[in-house]
Amino acid sequence: MAEARTPIISGNWKMHKNHFEAIQAVQKLHYRLGEEEVDDVVVTVHPPFTDLRSVQTLIESDRMEIVLGAQDTYWESEGAFTGEVSPTMLAKLDVAYVIVGHSERRQLFGETDEMVNRKAVAVLAAGMTPIVCCGETLEERESGQAEARVEAQVRAGLAGIGAAQVGALVVAYEPIWAIGTGHTATADDAQAMCAHIRSVVADGWSADAAATLRVQYGGSVKPGNIAELMAQPDIDGALVGGASLEPDEFAAIVQFRRH
Repeated sequence: MAEARTPIISGNWKMHKNHFEAIQAVQKLHYRLGEEEVDDVVVTVHPPFTDLRSVQTLIESDRMEIVLGAQDTYWESEGAFTGEVSPTMLAKLDVAYVIVGHSERRQLFGETDEMVNRKAVAVLAAGMTPIVCCGETLEERESGQAEARVEAQVRAGLAGIGAAQVGALVVAYEPIWAIGTGHTATADDAQAMCAHIRSVVADGWSADAAATLRVQYGGSVKPGNIAELMAQPDIDGALVGGASLEPDEFAAIVQFRRH
């Protein structure tokens, strides 16, 4: 891992925890980590929208090093879009990172690469950092199309964004067949695709952007496999799903250097 790329470990809570449960979880995580654990790792938590204000207040009042994130957004700043939440609304809550293009959004809610791109652009315009997700299905991997699919997602998702901004954002590689299934790509498989993502950015934007871009791996990340994943040269962090719901388990992932 390049020294310039600070690891980023993100907990995506998905549709779990009401705001009371969210407060308890973040308090426990903060206690388990301690101040020294997050000096050289960015730790982000991404609760449901209904929890954001409560978690923001807790982080601010207790001066926690934990960083607040969101799971999604819409690309317009305001308007007649019933049920949607805008980037500017999230920014007012001191949200720093926003997940866009998660495979569940793509598969269950029909998000396209173009929609993901609009969201990424809007997140940047609101002064936040997008975590842009990409990843292939099992069918695509078995048919030899994995690299082409991921490359297409990266190029489309980051279209129109300047090299400096691309170099400062996060791309999360999450093989769809490994999300919530208990199956994890081998560390070598994950490294190969994360290196491919970096080469796509080098080709489409610049070598400097590729060198500073942080690439996360997501897909059944657990305390037992995080150290091996983080030892890979092109993996700079993890997008953690189920394991992030338990503070003890998530803290153990953040403390990957102890493994």
